[in-house]
Amino acid sequence: MSDGRWRAAGRALWRVVAVWSVSTLTMLALAGILPDFQLQSDSGDSSTRIAMTAALGAGAFGLLSALVWPLLVRALLLVPALVLGLLVFFLNGSLLLLALRLNPSGRGEVAPETAVVVAAVMSAVASATGGALAVRDDDAYRRRLARRADRRRRRGAEGGGPTTPGTVFLQFDGVGHDVLLDAVARGHLPTVADWLGPAGAAAATGEAPAGSSAEGAAGTHRLSSWRTDWSSQTGASQLGILHGSNHDIPAFRWYEKDTGEVMVSNRPASAAELQRRAAERTGDRGLLAQDGASRGNLFSGGADQLALVLSVAARRGRRNRSRAGYFAYFSDPANAVRTAMSFLAEVARETGQSTRARLSGRRPRVGRGGLYPLIRAFATVVERDVVVAAVIGDMFAGRTAVYADLVAYDEVAHHSGPRSQDAYKVLQRLDRSLALLAKVAEHAPRPYRIVVLSDHGQSPGETFRTRYGLGLTDLVRAGCGLPVPRRARRTHSGAEARATVRAALHRSVEADAAQHPGRRPREPIVLASGNLGLVSFPDVPHRMSQEEIDRRHPALLTTLANHPGIGFVLVRSETDGAVVLGAGGARIPLARLDEEPGPLADFGPGAAEAVRRTDSFPHCADIMINSWYEPKEGEVLAFEEQIGSHGGLGGDQTRAFLLWPHELSDPLAGRGELVGAEQVHRVLRRWLGEPAGPRVPVGPRRRIRGLRTPRGTGAPERPNTPREHST
Repeated sequence: MSDGRWRAAGRALWRVVAVWSVSTLTMLALAGILPDFQLQSDSGDSSTRIAMTAALGAGAFGLLSALVWPLLVRALLLVPALVLGLLVFFLNGSLLLLALRLNPSGRGEVAPETAVVVAAVMSAVASATGGALAVRDDDAYRRRLARRADRRRRRGAEGGGPTTPGTVFLQFDGVGHDVLLDAVARGHLPTVADWLGPAGAAAATGEAPAGSSAEGAAGTHRLSSWRTDWSSQTGASQLGILHGSNHDIPAFRWYEKDTGEVMVSNRPASAAELQRRAAERTGDRGLLAQDGASRGNLFSGGADQLALVLSVAARRGRRNRSRAGYFAYFSDPANAVRTAMSFLAEVARETGQSTRARLSGRRPRVGRGGLYPLIRAFATVVERDVVVAAVIGDMFAGRTAVYADLVAYDEVAHHSGPRSQDAYKVLQRLDRSLALLAKVAEHAPRPYRIVVLSDHGQSPGETFRTRYGLGLTDLVRAGCGLPVPRRARRTHSGAEARATVRAALHRSVEADAAQHPGRRPREPIVLASGNLGLVSFPDVPHRMSQEEIDRRHPALLTTLANHPGIGFVLVRSETDGAVVLGAGGARIPLARLDEEPGPLADFGPGAAEAVRRTDSFPHCADIMINSWYEPKEGEVLAFEEQIGSHGGLGGDQTRAFLLWPHELSDPLAGRGELVGAEQVHRVLRRWLGEPAGPRVPVGPRRRIRGLRTPRGTGAPERPNTPREHST
């Protein structure tokens, strides 16, 4: 063995001894503090005997954690991730009880509830000690990474390993282009700032054009914005990015008349069906079909390596490998305890932040109680840790293409605001994850290019209900003459809607209900996706026309179009085709929107194209409603209980970002702007072949009935060419 390896082995042995010693001291301290934990017999023992008992107990606990813990985690893979995180403490406590039972001195004793506390503290102290030693010995850390990379390279060389660069696509969910620049200017994203260089910093401070694709010319990366579709949400954007088509995705949730089902993008069954439809439309498996990995995403992208992928979460049996990432991460008890403690700390952080917001009277504000602190902690801690660890494993394995979604910012920004300090602190932690991946790339068995992008942004603003005292469903029901809650009737909007109904019907709503007590009203289905609302009439099999809606509910469209909280309404007319309705009787056919934007004027360039494309979808709702938008402040009114929202048109939500290394080609390629997730897919697909990179296999255009299409078809490789839309 070489001198270097002997020194490395000596350092490793020193760390084991140090961790064991600290664990022994921790056990002794806890035995002196906790009344239900003892390391001596009832008649008393010498100090040496007690120390020996503690040392043996700490050693047995460490050994069991290393050997038994991975088996326990594998057995619990079917347990929901949130439950698994909470079970960490109890499993650790059980291992401590077992360690004391195996102690040959037979003097250790602890109450079960105390064992949980003792085990958690010991694991945390051991993890912190080991981490501190590794951080202090930076050279050893680098050598350890290099050795792992060398082993991967040797194994790859034996089997003809990869010689071309791999690509990691890291999605910062919900981070808008301007929010990213603002965070860089405030110093929250030092890694991104270093990548952009001085030119990127100039763009962040407004000294250079923010939309230019040459912003980061002095750094290692360049930055550009891209414009989302009307449905500015993860389901539509990520399906388009990973699978090349987001056709017929009108919103985050929508009603399909042909099946009678409500589709929800983050529901496993819906995600699987949407992925199947996209694969059928494009004729190939997706962006990650060749040696790819999908981590923390809604869709697989055709990857074979999956972790926390929603579209396969509903599968049963051996083919569901989505939860394998949990095992890879939680099989290390130090990881498990560290993440569990961070989880509890995040719950406490959210509780404190929401309490301060409430006591200070901050506006706008939404409720953040119930299960939300646990949901936030899962998104910002568990999901982040597991996904980053999985990506690190992919890089050391030398995989060709990796796409990972980090949802932490999006979750916090919904409830705290997209430019709040709470959200920016989450971005700081994501930047540290980015720095870690960049460090890993230096020791990976192949060169890696790291591309960072977002799927949409978020627009601020109070909720529709907060401003007007009633929700969109209440307003639609009032416009239809249907019963609404008493609180909604008392609002100005509710009273105005009912007055409009009475004027249109020339009779009171109550009188009509009294004359037909046995007739059940045909109630519409009202769904919300951020500041985008959808109204569907389930008893009509086709998309209802404006004329049909007016005959059934004469006051509904007038009520919606003239409401101050609504920007515009899209319906289909029997005479003029699709039309946009606005306040003051505005009625503009889609064909004339370019010359006469009317209510779409404030929504900026591209709004007309986005509306036209959605109108062409088979499952476009009978009535599509976009909320009011204030261009100066960039505010919208969410139909959901969110003060940072996305899903429709208006503000930062439609302006995502793309950050890529210099060696890759310009994504704009002569265009003024990237428009739509499908164009982003084509850019990422092109990058996978540059320079001398992997080719993504594309089979012949055909109908795919399932997602088990074998990799490759033997057909000549060619660029993916899904059907174009109007943009």
